[in-house]
Amino acid sequence: MKAVETHAPGRPDLAGVAWHISTKSDNGGANCVEAGPLADGSGRVAVRHSHHPDGSVIIYTRAEWEAFVGGVREGEFDFFD
Repeated sequence: MKAVETHAPGRPDLAGVAWHISTKSDNGGANCVEAGPLADGSGRVAVRHSHHPDGSVIIYTRAEWEAFVGGVREGEFDFFD
């Protein structure tokens, strides 16, 4: 599995990540994004495609993740409305 780190070099340890899939995902989660906090206590969040769990993973800092989620909640990413 490849991981892309947004700030810190090196490959993060993905063991212990509690992956979450949206309840809005269709097809039992096979076509959705999964996200979960790293188990290292850093507050960083790993994101991957649920259909490719062994594929690439992007790691975001807590601040980056909170900014993104805040934008989602405010409708900034409602591209298809």
